[in-house]
Amino acid sequence: MTTSTEGAEKTRPASLSGPLLRFRVSAYVTGVGLLALCATMVIEYGFGNATPAAVYSPIHGVLYMIYLVLTIDLAIKARWSIKSTVLVLLAGCVPFVSFLVERRVTRRVQAGQDVF
Repeated sequence: MTTSTEGAEKTRPASLSGPLLRFRVSAYVTGVGLLALCATMVIEYGFGNATPAAVYSPIHGVLYMIYLVLTIDLAIKARWSIKSTVLVLLAGCVPFVSFLVERRVTRRVQAGQDVF
């Protein structure tokens, strides 16, 4: 008897396991980081305190650059189209969307399909 996890492992090339895991972690971290950036912007513009945004904005920039690199790594290895790659890269710019796209990317990569 096979479980659903074993079935997913059989359809996904082993070479994509590492890049997919790294992408998933970076998408989650980027999503949480973007929400934190939104909170610092509320503090800055709503309450007149620019310190949290000044401290956190560069951190968020580095997190997003890591997301870009790991997404491109997965896109190359999974042979995504340019359109799919660009859409997934842009997903890290909109609050909550990176969480949704991460789930879609995971399902589609495990099924051996293009993302969009």
